[in-house]
Amino acid sequence: MNKKHPSAWDPAIMLLNILVSVIGSIIGLELIARLGISTNTSIIGALFAIIIARIPLKVFQKYKDINTQNLVQTAMSGATFAASNGIFLSIGIPYLLGRHDLVIPMLIGASLAVIIDATILYRVFDTEMFPAKEAWAPGIAAAEAMLAVAEKGKNSVILMIGMVGGIVGKFFGIPTDILGVGWIGNMWALGAFGVGLLISEYTPKFFNIKLGDYYIPHGFMIGAGFVALIQMVLILQKKSKKEKEAAAAEAATGKVEKKEFTRSLKSMKLSLAGGFGAYILVSIVMAVMCGFSADMSAGMFVWWIIFAALSAIISELIVGISAMHSGWFPAFATAFIFLILGMLFGFPPAQLAILVGFTSATGPAFADMAYDLKSGYIVRGNGEDVPFEMEGRKQQYISEIVGFVVAFILVAIMAKQYFAQGLFAPVDATFAATIEAGAGGDVAKWLLIWAIPGAIIQFLGGSRQVGILFATGLLVGSTINGLTILIALLIRYILVKKDKENEQTLNIMGAGSLAGAALYSFFTATLSLGKKK
Repeated sequence: MNKKHPSAWDPAIMLLNILVSVIGSIIGLELIARLGISTNTSIIGALFAIIIARIPLKVFQKYKDINTQNLVQTAMSGATFAASNGIFLSIGIPYLLGRHDLVIPMLIGASLAVIIDATILYRVFDTEMFPAKEAWAPGIAAAEAMLAVAEKGKNSVILMIGMVGGIVGKFFGIPTDILGVGWIGNMWALGAFGVGLLISEYTPKFFNIKLGDYYIPHGFMIGAGFVALIQMVLILQKKSKKEKEAAAAEAATGKVEKKEFTRSLKSMKLSLAGGFGAYILVSIVMAVMCGFSADMSAGMFVWWIIFAALSAIISELIVGISAMHSGWFPAFATAFIFLILGMLFGFPPAQLAILVGFTSATGPAFADMAYDLKSGYIVRGNGEDVPFEMEGRKQQYISEIVGFVVAFILVAIMAKQYFAQGLFAPVDATFAATIEAGAGGDVAKWLLIWAIPGAIIQFLGGSRQVGILFATGLLVGSTINGLTILIALLIRYILVKKDKENEQTLNIMGAGSLAGAALYSFFTATLSLGKKK
């Protein structure tokens, strides 16, 4: 008899999902507006459900089910990222440019973008391009935390040691979340990320060259992203051919082989095509609501719609690849790249504000939904029971959408109060200032020059996405993070070479370190709320 997965429509689960989504949305708004950061609240959501399950009343007993806890953490993390990175950040850009009339269209466009974003990921998760078995490190951390409470035993002890280390390290200024990712993610991709972080920091110090002045990080990302898209297309074509051959063999022999992935590449193609079509429709809605046809020629108007949709889907794919391998998603950086390209195309300021807001909204929800599905994949048994796994993903998707709806309502109600106090996502000021300054004549030249080495690195790295992660490191830049990731990889290499079984221990320890760092960041940031810096 098949196991029955808890339903997100269950009144008790829905009520708790709405409650934690309200809390998650408020936390997301406060953090992004007052401190300029956002935090993954998935572990906090799971803890809510775990604590409530300890209340000795029958009505609360269903929260003891780890799959129910997983639905709760999904709703809370979805609401947090949707409210902060997805919606509030986007609507602040036109507001800062003095175009208050564009805030409502941007609110609608960003909210729809977040939903489309998560829907695409839901439909492409566990395909050749975005396998469930890949790292998706924050998802592992949330799952291991829930499993530790549910199962206890040796692994829970290792996880707890990692969590304590994560908290203590964070207290002393060590990025133990990065350390944890280094023990979980792809070594090649993370190595490139760490090198990029250090080059970005030390090039100005040793060579007196500011990478941003020559658009080096942006050029690298454009080149790497272009090659990555070509690689994706080739994967789709190659694997589709294999799928057809396998289907023909099954029809001829009657023997059904166990599939490696739960989603086919044909399904992925349709999902990406449908997602692009949805982005086109939302771009049209925003353009009409904003009255862009009056400010642009017919050709430029149509190109803006197409470019906005292309920017949205390409940005989310790049962000998704980075999140999958490193647990880090460069949503702001990729949005900035498409802003620069939009400026080179000659789009007016209002159109640029909506473009970059729309692009910023895609990516975070894609990554967050993937983290949550990875968490669910682990607690459901790593895909052993496929029907149960697929039903679990469906219920997580519903929970995520509940979080998004709550986030939309709260941002719509509260944004005006934040703006009146001069509280915006800090990156909004960067976007607005860039739009007002305009792009100089040399920008296109530098982007083209540095796109070439970015493309070469991505090509040489193959499917390991070395170019994308190297460019991400160049865009972000951090000495401490770069050193930490490389030290973590060195420790991992030595221990795994000594004994292959050390890899699983490091994975659990890394998940604990990541979870501990997340808990520390959450509580210290929450205690700072209300203090505008």
